[in-house]
Amino acid sequence: MYDGQTIGVVVPAHNEADLVGDVIETMPAYVDRIYAIDDASTDSTWDEMRESARRVNGGTWEEDVFNVDSDHSSRVVTVQHERNRGAGAAVKTGYACALEDGIDVVAVMDGDGQMDPAQLDRILEPVTSGEVTYSKGNRLASREDYESMSNWRLFGNVSLTLLTRVASGYWELSDPQNGFTAISNEGLRSIGFERLYDEYGFLNHVLFALNINREPIADVSHPAVYADEMSGINYWTFIPSVSLLLGRNFLERLVRSYVVRRFHPLVVCYVIGTLATVTGVAGGVYALSSPVVNTFLGGMVSVTAGTLGTLLLVLGLWFDVSENEGLVRKVEHSRRRVPDTEADEVPEVPSGFEVYQDGGTTATSAEGDPE
Repeated sequence: MYDGQTIGVVVPAHNEADLVGDVIETMPAYVDRIYAIDDASTDSTWDEMRESARRVNGGTWEEDVFNVDSDHSSRVVTVQHERNRGAGAAVKTGYACALEDGIDVVAVMDGDGQMDPAQLDRILEPVTSGEVTYSKGNRLASREDYESMSNWRLFGNVSLTLLTRVASGYWELSDPQNGFTAISNEGLRSIGFERLYDEYGFLNHVLFALNINREPIADVSHPAVYADEMSGINYWTFIPSVSLLLGRNFLERLVRSYVVRRFHPLVVCYVIGTLATVTGVAGGVYALSSPVVNTFLGGMVSVTAGTLGTLLLVLGLWFDVSENEGLVRKVEHSRRRVPDTEADEVPEVPSGFEVYQDGGTTATSAEGDPE
C-alpha cells in the first residue's frame, strides 16, 4: 500500500523478453498487485513473465487468459492475449483486472524498462493525495531530462504535445506519449476506458476522456531512461491514425463541452474563423490565377478575410485556454543535493520544486508538505 491506498501496476509488453523480467522484479515493495500483460509476443516475453512471476510470488505464478476469471490472489498476475491487439488494449486488460480486484490507484509501467521504479512514488502521490484524478510523466521539463532523446524522437514528441494540447484541452501538459501514468479507481470507471483506442493513440484518447469530465491531472517531470530497446511504433501508420484521432477528439470535445453541456462563444469563433481563413486562402489563390478578377482587389479581399479568420481562431484558442486553466498541476523535480547531515545548510528551493533525499523515503515540497 501507498499512502493508505492499494496500488496496482500494469506492465504491458510486446516482444520485450530482455527487459520485462527486470521491470516486474524491481517493482517497489509498496505495490500490492502487478498485472503483467503479454500482447501476443512472438519472442520469449511470456516465458520471462512467468519466470519472474514465480520468483516474485515465491515459486508459483497465477496465469490468467483474457476473458477467463481469476481470483488474482498472487502479487504478480500474468495475462496473455491470444492475438496482438495493440499497446492500448494491453493497458485496458490490466485496467479491467485492477478494477475487478478493487485496486484504489492503478499505475502503468511499460515492459521496455524506460520507466524508473524509483520515480513511481512521485507519479502516484498526486493521485493518492486526492489532488488529481490522473498523473502522467513528463520527460520534457528541462534540457537535462530530454537530452538523451534522439532528435527524431524529440521532434515527434514536441509535435504531438502541441497537437494533443489542442485536442485534449489540457493546454499546459507536455510529453503526452509518456506511458508512465497513474489513475484513481473512480477516474478509471468514469472515462469508459474500454471504449478507448487500442493502439498507441490510447494515451491521447485517455486525456480527451478525462477533459470531457473536467478531471484535474498532474504532469510529473522525471528523467528519460533509454537503453538498447527498439520502438515498436510504425510511424508511417502511427502519424496518420493518431492525427485523425486527435482531430476527432478536438471536434467531439468542442461539441460536448461547449454546445451540449453549455454554450460558449468560442465555438462560434472556431467555426467562423475556420471558414473565413479557408475562404481567404482559396480566394487569394483564385484571384492570382483567374484572368477575370482584379488581382489587387481580389488579393485585398482575400487578405482581409484571412486576417479576420486568423484573429477569430486566436480568440477561440484564448477562450479555450482560459476555460481549461488550472486543470494541470505541474510537479517538478530538483537536481539539487539534499544535505547529508543536519549541520549542512538546507539550500533555498524555488517555488514549485521539490527536494528528495537520495535513498530515503521522505520528500519535502516547496510548500513544506511532506510527500
